[in-house]
Amino acid sequence: MPEPAKAGDRRRRNDWRFAAWGTAAFVLLLPLLAMQITHEVDWDVADFAIFGAMLVCAGGTYELAARMAGNTAYRAAVGVALAAAFILVWMNLAIGIIGPEDNPANLMYGGVLAAGIIGAVMARFQPRGMAYAMVATALAQALVGMVTLIAGTGFTGPSEPEKLLILTGFFAALWLLSAWLFRRAAQAQSPAGSL
Repeated sequence: MPEPAKAGDRRRRNDWRFAAWGTAAFVLLLPLLAMQITHEVDWDVADFAIFGAMLVCAGGTYELAARMAGNTAYRAAVGVALAAAFILVWMNLAIGIIGPEDNPANLMYGGVLAAGIIGAVMARFQPRGMAYAMVATALAQALVGMVTLIAGTGFTGPSEPEKLLILTGFFAALWLLSAWLFRRAAQAQSPAGSL
């Protein structure tokens, strides 16, 4: 039977939760502050609602994963994967990765997220399977980049292919970092030499 959590452990965990949700609230207020300083940022109620819903979904998913897993590597892997997904969706909605945000080619990134979600469900959220799911997500990310470069779809200027390559590399690196952390979590969970 697991040992009951000590009061200090619970307090530390609550401090982290408060800090995380406080940071999310601050991030939600940043566009409002930016709107006071510059006219470049022009959000309406729907923008704030969508951004807030994204923050709540990401934070809630992380909270659920943190409660289910006591392994620090697993929690870090979930955090990296959620951050990658959050940034990918936010960039696509705000400015678009392939050309402007209304370019239909940006919908291909839904397949990247689907690869990660389907892989996670098939792995039953177990660390070893999650590592494979994140590698598959990185491959899907690279595939979208390759298809876009080959097709030349949605480029509005000469620097667009370079931007796409940098962003594809950035997101693939995040997915692979998450995979590595899940692998570490699996190694910590299983007896030595069984992986």
